[in-house]
Amino acid sequence: MKIEKIKEQIIFYARRMVKRNNLIKTVECVSVAMAACSLVIVSALIVNAPAQAENGQGGFETPGMPVVTKNTGTSLQSSETSETPKLYYTSYRVRKGDIIGNIAEQFDITSDTIISVNNVRSSRTMQIGTYLRIPSIAGIMYTVRNDGETIGSIGKKYEVEPAKIAALNNVEESAVLKAGNMLFVPDAELDRITRQEINGDLFKKPIHARWYMSSSFGWRKSPFSGVRSYHGGIDMACPQGTSIWAAMPGKVTATGYNNTYGNFVIIEHHSGYKTLYGHMSQILAVKGQWVDLDTRIGRVGSTGLSTGPHLHFTVFKNGRQVNPANLWN
Repeated sequence: MKIEKIKEQIIFYARRMVKRNNLIKTVECVSVAMAACSLVIVSALIVNAPAQAENGQGGFETPGMPVVTKNTGTSLQSSETSETPKLYYTSYRVRKGDIIGNIAEQFDITSDTIISVNNVRSSRTMQIGTYLRIPSIAGIMYTVRNDGETIGSIGKKYEVEPAKIAALNNVEESAVLKAGNMLFVPDAELDRITRQEINGDLFKKPIHARWYMSSSFGWRKSPFSGVRSYHGGIDMACPQGTSIWAAMPGKVTATGYNNTYGNFVIIEHHSGYKTLYGHMSQILAVKGQWVDLDTRIGRVGSTGLSTGPHLHFTVFKNGRQVNPANLWN
């Protein structure tokens, strides 16, 4: 009896195990089938997806400039030539302690630019409170001297491309200019002589020993008549016999005696300059002689119309008397 009962239990559990195995296999089959279906659906979606629009959008709405997170090591350059820079002007008011060089550096231009644009004649006499025109680029203002000058001739003179000059000044490159026309020449510089004139480095003082200014350039009360009169030079008082030197290289064009200047020497220099040395006790130069800064041309005296030993020193520019103090170092 017990044996029969045991057999029945064995058969029961065996059938139960068969059913469980069949269920597991069924679940596995269903899972595989579902996975396959999913793969087919996704593939179909990808294949049938519409083409991406050309006016796509993207990026986060973050303010400001982006921070570089990856440097590609390449840069984009226009295939066209670079555009001509724009010329415009700003205003600057000169303050105490300002010098032209520092102002130019502040605006990333040259001293020549400020000098030429503002027609500065002496950088030493620039007044506090003066307003200067400051151009946006470096260069100089050029005034046409003669009818018939061209953009090409100006470009050749300053070694600047004529096309650049024409474009900046909005004129035709083939234009024929008239005297008085003004053009801004980019990247150009003043010539050495003009720069020395303006900066006061053109002449060297003709007295190398100690001296003092007994009479300045310009209007004064005459030491002889007491009447207001114009003094066309600087009187440099120093002991009798002090050496007098040429203030700039040049050629002696005249020596002699004059009732006003006593013993005198005149030297002709470049760029329309002449210098006069008066009241000498002794003349050491001769007419036609070439002199330089190391040439002694005479000795201080009190000849002519004079109250005591001194050198009267006059500078002429194209026949006009100019203040030596603005031209010597």
